[in-house]
Amino acid sequence: MKINYNPASKNIKLILLLLAILIAAGTLFYTQSIVQKLQNREREIVKLYAQSLEFIANSTEDNIDFTFIFQNIIQRIDFPLILTSPEDIISSTKAGSGFKNIEIDSTLSEHEKRAFLNQQLIELRKIHPPILVTLRDSTVIQKIYFGESDIVQRLKYYPYFQIIFAFLFIIIAYSSFNYLKRSEQSSIWVGMSKETAHQLGTPISSLMGWNEILRMNYRNPDKVMDATYEIESDLVRLNKITTRFSKIGSKPELKKEELYTLLEKVVSYFQRRLPQTGKKVELTLNGDKDIITLLNPDLFEWVIENLIKNSLDAIENKEGKIEIDVLKTKNGIEIEVTDNGKGIEQKNKNDIFKPGFSTKRRGWGLGLSLSKRIVENYHGGKIFVKNSVITQGTTMKIILKSHF
Repeated sequence: MKINYNPASKNIKLILLLLAILIAAGTLFYTQSIVQKLQNREREIVKLYAQSLEFIANSTEDNIDFTFIFQNIIQRIDFPLILTSPEDIISSTKAGSGFKNIEIDSTLSEHEKRAFLNQQLIELRKIHPPILVTLRDSTVIQKIYFGESDIVQRLKYYPYFQIIFAFLFIIIAYSSFNYLKRSEQSSIWVGMSKETAHQLGTPISSLMGWNEILRMNYRNPDKVMDATYEIESDLVRLNKITTRFSKIGSKPELKKEELYTLLEKVVSYFQRRLPQTGKKVELTLNGDKDIITLLNPDLFEWVIENLIKNSLDAIENKEGKIEIDVLKTKNGIEIEVTDNGKGIEQKNKNDIFKPGFSTKRRGWGLGLSLSKRIVENYHGGKIFVKNSVITQGTTMKIILKSHF
């Protein structure tokens, strides 16, 4: 058995994976560049604060206006900051003088506050080296330790969370897609097996019937001749079924066909077998008899057969009407199959072409799915529900390209 392997599927998955990695790397790089800019901005603010302290320490003036320093520097500090001596002793345990943007429990004792601040100082040392405050002779009089603002901390870790959640979403979506795909494939395989059994069942049952007629009437030449003709017809039918299934999944050959003649053959086949259904159904064909187009006759006949069968199933009363109209218009070649059956519910109109969907008790939901594939994928046309009214009937429409 030959197994068709399509490397395109693997290549697409690889491309999508590489694209996801590039997007993740790009997001991480862009976010980290913003973090770096914010960190540089915070460092510049601390340096400006240190320079202000140096100016005050080196100034000989008694009346210095601290308004500018307070409004334009200190108020801009939105990150943890601790001011220490050159020996890393915290200058003060009072907020605003020895530290800034560090929450400390006011109920703690002075000793406990200093211990808490010392612990915070250890953490700040790990983040940035201190900015030194010096006199003119380069003597260090203070050190400024500082951390990171809330926005910097969030931005540092945000892309990692974003990437993790994105990959989790992709994994869940991919798993769900694969599950749905496997379920659909399972429905298709089950449907194909049932469709095969159904397609083969009719001519095989017929052959068994004709065999019985031959056995009972072998002495009657006329009966034998009629049975032989019908047996030949059913054998042709079996061969056509085999051909149809062999062409599903491969690109079929299209050739010039007289459309009306092809439709007439299908209609004639059903008209001969309508009495066996137990229903009085009038099946008619109307329209342009001179249309020639490119078709695969075996597959396109299958489409029309499926539409007629669905119409027959939809006619629940013993009397009904199925009308097939074919017309060449500026939009292409239009074929309409209209019945006066029970109609299609509005909620089901978009689902009837999905594999496995069926409203019939014993249906397997493959006929219209195969029909859509044959019309749209193999013939470049369209098939859809033109109109349907509950209890009044349905019109299915096929539009084909006009090649001539």
